[in-house]
Amino acid sequence: MRKFRNRTTGLAAVTTAVLALSLTACGEGSSGVKSSGPAADSAASAPAPAQAEKNTDTAKGAANGKNASTAQAAGAAKGSTGQAAANTPVCTTKNVAISAAYQGGPPYTHIVLTAKNTSGHSCKLTGYPEIEFLESHRENVPPVAKSKPATPVVLTAGAPAYALVKLSDGGRTENTEPVTAFSVTLQGGGGMTAVKAPGGGIAVDPAKWATGYWTPELRNGADDF
Repeated sequence: MRKFRNRTTGLAAVTTAVLALSLTACGEGSSGVKSSGPAADSAASAPAPAQAEKNTDTAKGAANGKNASTAQAAGAAKGSTGQAAANTPVCTTKNVAISAAYQGGPPYTHIVLTAKNTSGHSCKLTGYPEIEFLESHRENVPPVAKSKPATPVVLTAGAPAYALVKLSDGGRTENTEPVTAFSVTLQGGGGMTAVKAPGGGIAVDPAKWATGYWTPELRNGADDF
């Protein structure tokens, strides 16, 4: 009897251990129990595909909205500049002083006209200076189209504008004529004024002369003619 009881007790212990191992394995593999560890945490923190797509669409929408706002701001600034130019009165020979100076050294093929706003308010210069060098040639000096700015030049009080003027090619065999003074007419009804030639006199060639448009800065490279 004692030997049988010991064998029964040992069998019960083994059965209990096997049952405990089975329950532990079922608990770890069951879908109802949350796993732990770095892999599980990464999987849990990753957004679902639908949510990720929604987040991407939201970011794109925000970027597009920012770009649209920037474009609207730029358009508004451009529109206000154009409106300001439209509402600004035209410069006249009564409120701008025009002078001439050599541009470069001998043989002095170019001069620069400077129109300075001497009034106490803003005005605009439209187009190019209508220059008449010689009484024998009543036509104005032709303009160079590539020097034309996108909008009229608005001069605040005391501000200058410039126009580059070609006199000749500088050749010794050119048919040039001397000029000590010439007339400049401002387009848009600005009137006409007389301008003294720099250095006491210049030599002009009617076959070569040309003028640039009024610009807020002297753009020698852009107005290469």
